[in-house]
Amino acid sequence: ALSYKAKRRWALIILILGLPVYIILAVALMVWLGRPPFIVELLVYILLGILWALPLKFVFQGVGEADPDE
Repeated sequence: ALSYKAKRRWALIILILGLPVYIILAVALMVWLGRPPFIVELLVYILLGILWALPLKFVFQGVGEADPDE
């Protein structure tokens, strides 16, 4: 289990470095697929917007709360 400070650090790294890389990859995927109909494109972006957070959920849980060690 990660400590509170480690979770905060990892969350910051993920949001500053990982998320922009993920966004670039998502846009590159959409370019590679071509220009699908608007509703399909919207659904793919919504799905990709949710999928990035699911495996990282444990890192973000409790980060916005007060430090439990204090």
